Amino acid sequence: MGLFDAKVPRYTSYPTAPQFSAETTDAHAREWITAIPPGSRISLYLHIPFCRRLCWFCACRTQGTTSNDPVITYLSTLKNEIKLLASVLPENVTLSRVHWGGGTPTLLDSEMIADLAGTVFDMAPLAENGEFSVEIDPNEVDQSRVDALAKAGMTRASIGVQDFDEEIQTTIGRLQSFDVTRNAADMLRAAGIASLNADILFGLPHQTTEKIAASVQKLLTLSPDRVALYGYAHVPWMARRQSLIPSDALPAPEKRLQLFETARQLFEWDGYRQIGIDHFAVPHDPLAIAAQTGQLRRNFQGYTDEPAEVLIGLGASAISRFPQGYAQNNPATSGYTKSIRAGEFATARGHMFTAEDNLRARLIEAVMCDFEVSIDELVTRFPDREAHIKALLHEAADYFGDIVRLTSTHFRILEEGQPLTRIIARHFDAYDMSNAGHASAI
Repeated sequence: MGLFDAKVPRYTSYPTAPQFSAETTDAHAREWITAIPPGSRISLYLHIPFCRRLCWFCACRTQGTTSNDPVITYLSTLKNEIKLLASVLPENVTLSRVHWGGGTPTLLDSEMIADLAGTVFDMAPLAENGEFSVEIDPNEVDQSRVDALAKAGMTRASIGVQDFDEEIQTTIGRLQSFDVTRNAADMLRAAGIASLNADILFGLPHQTTEKIAASVQKLLTLSPDRVALYGYAHVPWMARRQSLIPSDALPAPEKRLQLFETARQLFEWDGYRQIGIDHFAVPHDPLAIAAQTGQLRRNFQGYTDEPAEVLIGLGASAISRFPQGYAQNNPATSGYTKSIRAGEFATARGHMFTAEDNLRARLIEAVMCDFEVSIDELVTRFPDREAHIKALLHEAADYFGDIVRLTSTHFRILEEGQPLTRIIARHFDAYDMSNAGHASAI
């Protein structure tokens, strides 16, 4: 098995979620929340796990529903969780980022949207220059929902595209025409939503360089500010619905790299700048500016310009990050509901950081965001670990050879090695992942 065949994490966290354990409890989450300094800016993530239809390619924690009844029940619990958080949150906290993900947040009708947003911002206001973003399914949005989101203060919309080719859409169980997608983008912009993100996938079944080029060119006509070009993760052992996708129709790792390169060139020819391993942004977008100024960060939504040290996840399966560690809510809606009704946080597992975790997390984040590690910056953060830091970097430089370069001041991944960035990051991961079941590195 070569490097292209390796299966490694996406490193949206460190340690990664398979390393979480039940040793982290409700009591830890409560303690970490109350330790937030008064007046802090924090991020908030709300998970809406419902979909009207389940796309076969998706590995997110979602559940299908044709009725609003379970949605109404879930929203009642989610609002109670928000009120529970408000009861222990220190004074004068503001929200620098609010993100609704799923599932399908736009499955909520306009009244539900207004009610949920009102509960959130009653708990804490959006900070000055704060951002409120929502994942949009073009198949599940209309003018009333868009108007409700705009009225609630949404500043950024994220549209899922995947691919516009009909054969690919049929194979992955996600029919979504370009016209439907364009209409959604037009509605959002007409409602005053200035910033638009889009997600597109490479490595899908039956995908060719010609097909992905056609999809990217259609997407570019929508002029998104940011694009996430994610590699499709085929993990049917984790997401059983993916077993409906024929594995023999999936491109080989070398072909996946060609698909990525085709899309990357088209984005860059159109003036977008590559951000990290798989994002693109127009030069004036805050994400591009963060990448230029060394302020780019990595979190569960991918790349971000968000500097807040605390991200609180609300809803079933949502993950929070505190300076002390990670706390994940019960992934089962029933278990999550039971905890919240009992007046407890729904933490089911997590991880408490060690000093070694913090060092390796920063090292991995620097590699993933900047393709380089500043030795001086790491030593300044961890002054008692200088010898250990240099030993880790020397070992990686020896292992990866000509695709990296180590000097007295920096460890850099050279351009030809950047497609292997996740594999290089894995080299700095101290945890065993033999049973983690991660997706392809390319």
